[in-house]
Amino acid sequence: MQLIEHSDSPRYVRLHDDDNVVVVVNDGGLGEGARFADGLTLVEGVPQSHKVATVAIAKGEPVRRYGQIIGYALEDLHQGSWVQESQLAMPSAPELDSLPRCDAVPHPLPPLEGFTFEGYRNADGTVGTRNILGITTTVQCVTGVLEHAVKRIRSELLPKYPNVDDVVAITHSYGCGVAINARDAYIPIRTVRNLARNPNLGGEALVISLGCEKLQAGQVMHENDPSVDLSDPWLYRLQDASLGFVEMIEQIMALAETRLKKLDLRRRETVPASELILGMQCGGSDAFSGITANPALGYAADLLVRAG
Repeated sequence: MQLIEHSDSPRYVRLHDDDNVVVVVNDGGLGEGARFADGLTLVEGVPQSHKVATVAIAKGEPVRRYGQIIGYALEDLHQGSWVQESQLAMPSAPELDSLPRCDAVPHPLPPLEGFTFEGYRNADGTVGTRNILGITTTVQCVTGVLEHAVKRIRSELLPKYPNVDDVVAITHSYGCGVAINARDAYIPIRTVRNLARNPNLGGEALVISLGCEKLQAGQVMHENDPSVDLSDPWLYRLQDASLGFVEMIEQIMALAETRLKKLDLRRRETVPASELILGMQCGGSDAFSGITANPALGYAADLLVRAG
Protein backbone atom coordinates (compact mmCIF):
# COMPACT_ATOMS: atom_id res chain seq x y z
CA MET A 1 0.00 0.00 0.00
CA GLN A 2 1.34 3.42 -0.98
CA LEU A 3 0.28 6.70 0.64
CA ILE A 4 1.02 9.91 -1.25
CA GLU A 5 1.15 12.66 1.39
CA HIS A 6 2.91 15.93 2.03
CA SER A 7 1.58 18.26 4.72
CA ASP A 8 -1.95 19.36 3.73
CA SER A 9 -1.41 18.64 0.05
CA PRO A 10 -3.68 16.32 -1.96
CA ARG A 11 -3.31 12.74 -0.77
CA TYR A 12 -4.31 9.34 -2.04
CA VAL A 13 -3.82 5.67 -1.15
CA ARG A 14 -2.75 3.10 -3.74
CA LEU A 15 -3.48 -0.38 -2.47
CA HIS A 16 -1.47 -2.44 -4.99
CA ASP A 17 1.20 -1.73 -7.57
CA ASP A 18 -1.08 -3.07 -10.32
CA ASP A 19 -3.97 -0.74 -9.44
CA ASN A 20 -5.07 1.85 -11.99
CA VAL A 21 -7.29 3.68 -9.51
CA VAL A 22 -6.39 5.25 -6.16
CA VAL A 23 -8.48 6.48 -3.21
CA VAL A 24 -8.65 10.15 -2.17
CA VAL A 25 -8.12 10.56 1.58
CA ASN A 26 -8.37 14.35 2.09
CA ASP A 27 -11.20 15.50 4.35
CA GLY A 28 -13.93 16.97 2.20
CA GLY A 29 -12.43 15.59 -1.00
CA LEU A 30 -10.50 17.54 -3.61
CA GLY A 31 -11.47 19.97 -6.33
CA GLU A 32 -10.65 20.11 -10.02
CA GLY A 33 -6.98 20.88 -10.64
CA ALA A 34 -5.71 19.36 -7.41
CA ARG A 35 -2.23 17.96 -8.04
CA PHE A 36 -0.69 15.07 -6.14
CA ALA A 37 2.99 14.81 -5.27
CA ASP A 38 3.63 12.38 -8.13
CA GLY A 39 2.12 14.75 -10.69
CA LEU A 40 -1.33 13.16 -11.02
CA THR A 41 -3.84 16.01 -11.50
CA LEU A 42 -7.61 15.85 -11.05
CA VAL A 43 -9.69 16.83 -14.06
CA GLU A 44 -12.81 17.12 -11.87
CA GLY A 45 -13.72 17.26 -8.20
CA VAL A 46 -13.54 13.95 -6.31
CA PRO A 47 -15.09 13.34 -2.85
CA GLN A 48 -13.12 11.81 -0.01
CA SER A 49 -12.83 7.99 -0.19
CA HIS A 50 -13.69 7.88 -3.90
CA LYS A 51 -11.58 6.52 -6.75
CA VAL A 52 -9.39 8.42 -9.21
CA ALA A 53 -8.04 6.99 -12.46
CA THR A 54 -4.24 7.16 -12.43
CA VAL A 55 -4.01 6.47 -16.17
CA ALA A 56 -6.37 6.70 -19.11
CA ILE A 57 -8.64 3.63 -19.12
CA ALA A 58 -10.29 2.80 -22.42
CA LYS A 59 -13.84 1.50 -22.67
CA GLY A 60 -13.89 -2.22 -21.94
CA GLU A 61 -10.56 -2.26 -20.10
CA PRO A 62 -10.36 -3.59 -16.54
CA VAL A 63 -10.35 -1.32 -13.51
CA ARG A 64 -8.16 -2.68 -10.73
CA ARG A 65 -8.08 -2.05 -7.00
CA TYR A 66 -6.42 -4.25 -4.34
CA GLY A 67 -4.70 -5.80 -7.35
CA GLN A 68 -8.05 -7.29 -8.43
CA ILE A 69 -10.43 -6.48 -11.28
CA ILE A 70 -13.40 -4.66 -9.73
CA GLY A 71 -15.10 -3.89 -13.05
CA TYR A 72 -14.74 -2.97 -16.71
CA ALA A 73 -15.02 0.60 -17.97
CA LEU A 74 -18.33 1.33 -19.71
CA GLU A 75 -16.80 4.44 -21.25
CA ASP A 76 -13.39 6.00 -21.71
CA LEU A 77 -12.06 7.15 -18.33
CA HIS A 78 -9.60 10.02 -18.42
CA GLN A 79 -6.50 10.16 -16.25
CA GLY A 80 -7.36 12.11 -13.10
CA SER A 81 -11.12 11.54 -13.46
CA TRP A 82 -13.56 10.44 -10.78
CA VAL A 83 -14.30 6.72 -11.30
CA GLN A 84 -17.81 5.83 -10.16
CA GLU A 85 -19.79 2.61 -9.92
CA SER A 86 -22.16 3.72 -12.68
CA GLN A 87 -19.21 3.77 -15.09
CA LEU A 88 -18.28 0.13 -14.46
CA ALA A 89 -19.65 -3.22 -15.56
CA MET A 90 -19.17 -5.94 -12.99
CA PRO A 91 -16.96 -8.92 -13.85
CA SER A 92 -18.77 -12.15 -14.65
CA ALA A 93 -19.00 -14.51 -11.70
CA PRO A 94 -16.66 -17.49 -12.11
CA GLU A 95 -17.98 -21.03 -12.07
CA LEU A 96 -17.77 -22.43 -8.55
CA ASP A 97 -16.11 -25.61 -9.78
CA SER A 98 -13.31 -23.60 -11.38
CA LEU A 99 -12.37 -21.56 -8.31
CA PRO A 100 -8.89 -22.32 -6.96
CA ARG A 101 -8.79 -24.07 -3.62
CA CYS A 102 -7.71 -21.92 -0.71
CA ASP A 103 -6.08 -24.61 1.37
CA ALA A 104 -2.61 -23.14 1.84
CA VAL A 105 -1.58 -23.14 5.50
CA PRO A 106 0.31 -19.97 6.48
CA HIS A 107 3.68 -20.30 8.09
CA PRO A 108 3.38 -20.29 11.90
CA LEU A 109 4.28 -17.03 13.61
CA PRO A 110 6.51 -16.98 16.69
CA PRO A 111 4.48 -17.31 19.90
CA LEU A 112 3.93 -14.43 22.29
CA GLU A 113 4.37 -15.42 25.92
CA GLY A 114 3.50 -13.76 29.18
CA PHE A 115 0.66 -11.58 27.93
CA THR A 116 -2.33 -11.19 30.24
CA PHE A 117 -5.45 -9.10 30.80
CA GLU A 118 -7.67 -8.31 33.77
CA GLY A 119 -10.92 -10.23 33.38
CA TYR A 120 -13.84 -11.74 35.24
CA ARG A 121 -13.61 -15.53 35.68
CA ASN A 122 -17.00 -17.26 35.37
CA ALA A 123 -18.18 -20.48 37.01
CA ASP A 124 -17.94 -22.41 33.73
CA GLY A 125 -14.33 -21.34 33.20
CA THR A 126 -14.97 -18.64 30.59
CA VAL A 127 -13.62 -15.14 31.14
CA GLY A 128 -15.40 -11.86 30.51
CA THR A 129 -13.97 -8.40 30.00
CA ARG A 130 -16.96 -6.62 31.56
CA ASN A 131 -19.37 -7.23 34.45
CA ILE A 132 -22.88 -6.74 33.05
CA LEU A 133 -26.38 -7.80 34.00
CA GLY A 134 -28.12 -9.12 30.89
CA ILE A 135 -31.90 -9.57 30.90
CA THR A 136 -33.09 -11.94 28.18
CA THR A 137 -36.47 -12.01 26.44
CA THR A 138 -38.38 -14.87 24.82
CA VAL A 139 -40.55 -12.70 22.56
CA GLN A 140 -40.64 -9.19 21.10
CA CYS A 141 -43.95 -8.41 22.86
CA VAL A 142 -42.17 -7.74 26.17
CA THR A 143 -39.55 -5.39 24.72
CA GLY A 144 -41.30 -2.13 25.65
CA VAL A 145 -41.83 -3.14 29.26
CA LEU A 146 -38.29 -4.43 29.67
CA GLU A 147 -36.64 -1.40 28.08
CA HIS A 148 -38.53 0.90 30.45
CA ALA A 149 -37.46 -1.29 33.38
CA VAL A 150 -33.83 -1.17 32.24
CA LYS A 151 -33.93 2.64 32.12
CA ARG A 152 -35.07 2.71 35.74
CA ILE A 153 -32.54 0.06 36.78
CA ARG A 154 -29.74 2.14 35.29
CA SER A 155 -30.86 5.35 36.97
CA GLU A 156 -32.08 4.03 40.34
CA LEU A 157 -30.24 0.78 41.08
CA LEU A 158 -26.99 0.66 39.13
CA PRO A 159 -25.34 3.58 41.00
CA LYS A 160 -25.62 1.48 44.20
CA TYR A 161 -23.40 -1.25 42.70
CA PRO A 162 -20.19 0.39 41.46
CA ASN A 163 -18.57 -2.88 40.39
CA VAL A 164 -21.30 -3.58 37.82
CA ASP A 165 -20.61 -1.97 34.46
CA ASP A 166 -24.10 -1.91 32.96
CA VAL A 167 -27.47 -3.58 32.54
CA VAL A 168 -28.68 -4.50 29.06
CA ALA A 169 -31.93 -5.81 27.59
CA ILE A 170 -31.33 -8.68 25.17
CA THR A 171 -34.26 -8.16 22.81
CA HIS A 172 -35.09 -9.72 19.45
CA SER A 173 -37.98 -10.18 16.99
CA TYR A 174 -38.34 -13.94 17.46
CA GLY A 175 -40.64 -16.08 19.59
CA CYS A 176 -44.21 -15.30 18.51
CA GLY A 177 -46.07 -17.01 15.67
CA VAL A 178 -43.02 -18.99 14.56
CA ALA A 179 -42.69 -22.63 13.52
CA ILE A 180 -40.87 -23.49 16.71
CA ASN A 181 -40.34 -27.14 15.70
CA ALA A 182 -39.22 -26.43 12.16
CA ARG A 183 -36.01 -28.03 10.92
CA ASP A 184 -33.89 -24.87 11.24
CA ALA A 185 -35.62 -23.36 14.27
CA TYR A 186 -32.64 -24.34 16.38
CA ILE A 187 -30.61 -21.56 14.74
CA PRO A 188 -32.51 -18.53 16.17
CA ILE A 189 -33.09 -20.40 19.43
CA ARG A 190 -29.38 -21.12 19.75
CA THR A 191 -28.61 -17.47 18.95
CA VAL A 192 -30.86 -16.17 21.73
CA ARG A 193 -29.46 -18.75 24.17
CA ASN A 194 -25.85 -17.90 23.37
CA LEU A 195 -26.46 -14.17 23.74
CA ALA A 196 -27.68 -14.90 27.27
CA ARG A 197 -24.57 -17.02 27.91
CA ASN A 198 -22.10 -14.29 26.93
CA PRO A 199 -19.09 -14.35 29.29
CA ASN A 200 -19.55 -10.64 30.00
CA LEU A 201 -22.90 -11.38 31.71
CA GLY A 202 -21.42 -13.37 34.56
CA GLY A 203 -23.94 -16.22 34.43
CA GLU A 204 -26.66 -14.32 36.30
CA ALA A 205 -29.67 -15.45 34.29
CA LEU A 206 -32.90 -13.46 34.16
CA VAL A 207 -35.58 -14.07 31.52
CA ILE A 208 -38.69 -11.98 30.86
CA SER A 209 -41.45 -13.71 28.94
CA LEU A 210 -45.07 -13.02 28.06
CA GLY A 211 -46.42 -16.53 28.53
CA CYS A 212 -48.21 -17.35 25.29
CA GLU A 213 -45.24 -17.29 22.90
CA LYS A 214 -43.95 -20.29 20.99
CA LEU A 215 -40.39 -19.84 22.32
CA GLN A 216 -40.53 -20.95 25.93
CA ALA A 217 -38.00 -20.00 28.59
CA GLY A 218 -36.86 -23.59 29.02
CA GLN A 219 -35.58 -23.53 25.46
CA VAL A 220 -33.47 -20.47 26.23
CA MET A 221 -32.13 -21.52 29.64
CA HIS A 222 -31.15 -25.12 30.29
CA GLU A 223 -31.03 -26.27 33.90
CA ASN A 224 -27.85 -28.30 33.32
CA ASP A 225 -26.00 -25.42 31.64
CA PRO A 226 -22.92 -24.56 33.76
CA SER A 227 -22.66 -21.08 32.20
CA VAL A 228 -25.80 -19.76 33.93
CA ASP A 229 -26.89 -19.67 37.58
CA LEU A 230 -30.53 -20.74 37.98
CA SER A 231 -30.45 -21.08 41.76
CA ASP A 232 -32.58 -17.94 42.21
CA PRO A 233 -35.96 -17.37 40.52
CA TRP A 234 -34.91 -16.54 36.96
CA LEU A 235 -38.18 -16.37 34.97
CA TYR A 236 -40.80 -13.63 35.10
CA ARG A 237 -43.95 -14.12 32.97
CA LEU A 238 -45.86 -10.92 32.50
CA GLN A 239 -49.22 -12.54 31.73
CA ASP A 240 -49.21 -14.68 34.85
CA ALA A 241 -47.63 -12.52 37.53
CA SER A 242 -48.60 -8.88 37.00
CA LEU A 243 -51.72 -6.82 37.54
CA GLY A 244 -50.48 -3.77 35.64
CA PHE A 245 -47.57 -1.90 34.13
CA VAL A 246 -46.26 -0.44 37.38
CA GLU A 247 -46.18 -3.84 39.06
CA MET A 248 -44.37 -5.35 36.07
CA ILE A 249 -41.63 -2.75 36.31
CA GLU A 250 -41.27 -3.11 40.07
CA GLN A 251 -41.05 -6.92 39.89
CA ILE A 252 -38.41 -6.81 37.16
CA MET A 253 -36.40 -4.28 39.17
CA ALA A 254 -36.59 -6.48 42.28
CA LEU A 255 -35.35 -9.53 40.37
CA ALA A 256 -32.61 -7.45 38.79
CA GLU A 257 -31.38 -6.11 42.12
CA THR A 258 -30.94 -9.64 43.47
CA ARG A 259 -28.50 -10.26 40.64
CA LEU A 260 -26.83 -6.87 40.85
CA LYS A 261 -25.89 -7.64 44.46
CA LYS A 262 -24.09 -10.81 43.40
CA LEU A 263 -22.43 -9.25 40.37
CA ASP A 264 -21.16 -6.41 42.53
CA LEU A 265 -19.12 -8.90 44.56
CA ARG A 266 -17.10 -9.98 41.53
CA ARG A 267 -13.55 -8.70 41.02
CA ARG A 268 -11.17 -8.76 38.10
CA GLU A 269 -8.24 -11.16 38.13
CA THR A 270 -5.17 -11.57 35.98
CA VAL A 271 -5.73 -14.18 33.28
CA PRO A 272 -3.63 -15.22 30.27
CA ALA A 273 -4.38 -13.61 26.92
CA SER A 274 -5.24 -17.06 25.56
CA GLU A 275 -8.51 -16.85 27.55
CA LEU A 276 -9.71 -13.87 25.53
CA ILE A 277 -12.34 -14.53 22.87
CA LEU A 278 -12.39 -11.95 20.10
CA GLY A 279 -15.61 -11.45 18.14
CA MET A 280 -15.75 -9.33 14.99
CA GLN A 281 -18.75 -7.86 13.24
CA CYS A 282 -18.94 -5.65 10.19
CA GLY A 283 -20.39 -2.29 11.14
CA GLY A 284 -21.02 -1.21 7.56
CA SER A 285 -18.23 -1.23 5.03
CA ASP A 286 -17.01 1.92 3.34
CA ALA A 287 -14.07 2.69 1.07
CA PHE A 288 -11.66 2.79 4.00
CA SER A 289 -12.67 -0.51 5.65
CA GLY A 290 -10.21 -2.56 3.64
CA ILE A 291 -7.50 0.08 4.05
CA THR A 292 -7.65 0.69 7.78
CA ALA A 293 -10.06 -1.36 9.91
CA ASN A 294 -9.72 -4.77 8.29
CA PRO A 295 -5.89 -4.89 8.30
CA ALA A 296 -5.78 -3.56 11.86
CA LEU A 297 -8.27 -6.17 13.10
CA GLY A 298 -6.45 -8.91 11.22
CA TYR A 299 -3.15 -7.89 12.79
CA ALA A 300 -4.76 -7.82 16.25
CA ALA A 301 -6.23 -11.28 15.68
CA ASP A 302 -2.81 -12.60 14.66
CA LEU A 303 -1.34 -11.23 17.88
CA LEU A 304 -4.06 -12.93 19.91
CA VAL A 305 -3.47 -16.27 18.16
CA ARG A 306 0.24 -15.95 18.82
CA ALA A 307 -0.54 -15.40 22.50
CA GLY A 308 -2.15 -18.82 22.66
